[in-house]
Amino acid sequence: MKLESVVVFCGSKNGQNPNYVKQTTELGKLIALLNLRMVYGGGKAGLMGVIADSVLANGGKVMGVIPKILTEWESQHTGLTELFVVPDMHTRKKMMYEMGDAAIVLPGGFGTLDELFEMLTWNQLKIHDKKIYILNTDGFYNHLRLHLQQLKKEGFLYELPEERIIFCDTPVEIFNKIG
Repeated sequence: MKLESVVVFCGSKNGQNPNYVKQTTELGKLIALLNLRMVYGGGKAGLMGVIADSVLANGGKVMGVIPKILTEWESQHTGLTELFVVPDMHTRKKMMYEMGDAAIVLPGGFGTLDELFEMLTWNQLKIHDKKIYILNTDGFYNHLRLHLQQLKKEGFLYELPEERIIFCDTPVEIFNKIG
C-alpha cells in the first residue's frame, strides 16, 4: 500500500518532558518532507498545535477534524490546509480513521488513549486494517506495552498486539518501519 496520508493522535497539552515537543516537531518535519498529508484533531493547543505547526512550517498539508463543541471554545487551529467541523467526537474519529492510511500515536491523555483503543478495536473487528505506530518518547508508553502483554498472557486478545501496533523510539524509526 502506498502511504499518502497519516493520522496523528496526540495530546492537547505538551506534557512535562521537553522531548515530547522535540520529537513531535521532528515528526511533523518528516511528514512534510515525505509529502504526506497529516490528518489530526484540528486543535491548536499542546502537541496537537506543535505537530500541525511543524508540518505547515515545512511546506506540508494538514487536515484537521474538530467537533463543533471545541470550536465554541475557540480551540481550533486557524492556519490549516483544511478544517472540517463535525457534529461530535464519534464523527471526528470515524472521519479521521477513514482519511489516513496509517496512524501514529504520540504522548497524550484520555483522548489520545480513547482514539488508540477505538482504532485497535476497529482493527480487531475488521472494520479497517491500518497499522498503528506508537512514538514511545523516552518510554512514555512502556506501561501500555506491558499491559498489552498482560492482555495477551491472560487470553483476552483475538490477535497478537504486535500484528497491529509497532512501538518506535524516534520519528525516523516510524518511517523506517512503515517502509
